[in-house]
Amino acid sequence: MVKSASAKTPNSFESTISELESIVQEMENGALSLEQSLAAYERGTALLRHCQDVLNRAEQSIRTVENGATNPEQPQS
Repeated sequence: MVKSASAKTPNSFESTISELESIVQEMENGALSLEQSLAAYERGTALLRHCQDVLNRAEQSIRTVENGATNPEQPQS
């Protein structure tokens, strides 16, 4: 069953994706009521935003590492 949109996000990116996939599958099966479909959509949207935030932070970390590798700080004289 779909958790509420305000439910806590899963502990890992992978478990968030797994829950999101389950929501999509439930919605595609067409067995949810209108209210359940709306709740599933809201939860899925919240999970999607969480995943996007995680990916954006990871991308920023990669850029930071790449910039450090290509532009090492010059030693102070």
